[in-house]
Amino acid sequence: MMMKVFAVMVACMVISAPYANALNCGQVVSFLIPCFAYLQNGGKPTVACCSGVQSLNNAAKSTPDRKTACTCLKGAYGSYGSMIKPSNAAGLPGACSVNIPYKISPSTDCSKIQ
Repeated sequence: MMMKVFAVMVACMVISAPYANALNCGQVVSFLIPCFAYLQNGGKPTVACCSGVQSLNNAAKSTPDRKTACTCLKGAYGSYGSMIKPSNAAGLPGACSVNIPYKISPSTDCSKIQ
C-alpha cells in the first residue's frame, strides 16, 4: 500500500514539475524510496538507500536545487512523519557518509539554504 502511495505521489510531482531541467520533488522522492525502511526502523541503510542519497546530493548542486530538495523532503516528511523516526531522518546523510548543508527535519527553514 505504501509503495502505491509513493508511486502516485511521484507521478503527480513529475507531471506537475515546472521545469524539465530543474530538480523536482518526483526525483527527490524517487532517490529516497529505498530509504523508507531505514527511516522507519533505523539500523544500517542499504546500499541502494545510500546510493540514492548520494545521487540526490549530486543532483542538488545549485542553490535552487538544494532549496527544492529541502522543500520536497519537508513535504514528504510532513506526509509520512508519523511513520518516520526524526533521529533516523536527521541521521540519514551521515549514515551514508554524505554531507548536506541542512538538517532533514520539518523545522528546517528551506528559504535559508545556500
